[in-house]
Amino acid sequence: MTNTALLAVSALLVFAYLLDLFGRRTRLPPVVLLILSGIVARQAMDGLGLHLGWVDPLVPIIGTLGLILIVLEGALDLSLRRERVPLIARASLVMCAGFAVCVAGFTLLLQRALALDFAPAVLAAVCISVISSAVAIPSVAGLSQTTRDFVTYESSLADIVGVLVFYAWLESRGVLPDFLQALFGGMFASLLAAVVAGLGILYLINRVEGHVRFLPLLAGLTLLYALGKAAHLSPLVLILVCGLLLNNTPLLAHVPRLNGLLRPGYGATLREFKGLVGELTFAVKSFFFLMLGYWTDLSAMTDWRAWAVMVAALGLIYPTRLALLRLARQPEASRLVWVAPRGLITVLLFLTAALTPGLEQFPFGAIMLLVLVSAALTAFTHLGQDTARAEDAEPAASHAVAAATEDRTA
Repeated sequence: MTNTALLAVSALLVFAYLLDLFGRRTRLPPVVLLILSGIVARQAMDGLGLHLGWVDPLVPIIGTLGLILIVLEGALDLSLRRERVPLIARASLVMCAGFAVCVAGFTLLLQRALALDFAPAVLAAVCISVISSAVAIPSVAGLSQTTRDFVTYESSLADIVGVLVFYAWLESRGVLPDFLQALFGGMFASLLAAVVAGLGILYLINRVEGHVRFLPLLAGLTLLYALGKAAHLSPLVLILVCGLLLNNTPLLAHVPRLNGLLRPGYGATLREFKGLVGELTFAVKSFFFLMLGYWTDLSAMTDWRAWAVMVAALGLIYPTRLALLRLARQPEASRLVWVAPRGLITVLLFLTAALTPGLEQFPFGAIMLLVLVSAALTAFTHLGQDTARAEDAEPAASHAVAAATEDRTA
């Protein structure tokens, strides 16, 4: 049994890595390939009379770990510098406006089409409105640095805002004053706790010695997430702020008393920590999406209502996004319009929402269809990019030939 488990885990990781390489070469999102692989594996194993019963309880656990690592990895890539303020402001504006329009539009759609009450309709709409940073950030590899930074800020903020709004609405049960109190009161307390926790993590990472340094810190961050959730704070804000403090230590220069937290060689330590977080994030995401595909019920995806909800959702997401990107004068708007994938957070939030009364009529297959199709559409981000590069290369080659000819003539 032990040997079989070791073989399965190692084979799945190698398989996920090969899928990632294949996805990069073919511009197919690895998330889609992983989910489809899980679905195919489920059908093959069902045909053989095999069923992995342990997958069902593991999906939310692995998903939560993936969520923590994704937010931490995104925060460790965010630089808070004065020259980036316009970019951050533009990304925040597009994200907040797009999120608000989608929540309002999806709420109205679910009320009219599925006859849902207002409170559960908003809850489901929030799940659908969150852009997945786990899918969005890798999808813009190869584009300009400014464009990649925009997507990193936008999608990372979308993860945080989506989770904050979801749990505040869930806790308030649709009562607006209670929702505002839960959202903003919880956010202030979470920020205060996050700053204290972030400084503590920064102190430890500068002083922990030995060959085991980073795993205890990651375990501590996971503990912070669990404690924050138990205390009705916003646990992802704790993770986000810790990551931002670790990656933006020049901000400490404004508080002289905090300068002593840093030790020589911190830059190298941070690079090692980022490398470990990246490796773990890849492993956890791979397992999650493979298990999610295996866990998915294909009969739910054949429901015509699921397809109708998915098509209507896409019909709202992309026109709204294109209009907002152009209003914000974002470069490469025609490419970025496709970077609106739904993914891990949408699934995790809906698994929680499905436990609340009032969503019995919602077709769960719509969530999986939306995740698959929106992730697949990110491939259009690179449409025509190779042609454009070739066109740019031709004049450069002509100039090089002309220069060489002039040199030989001279």
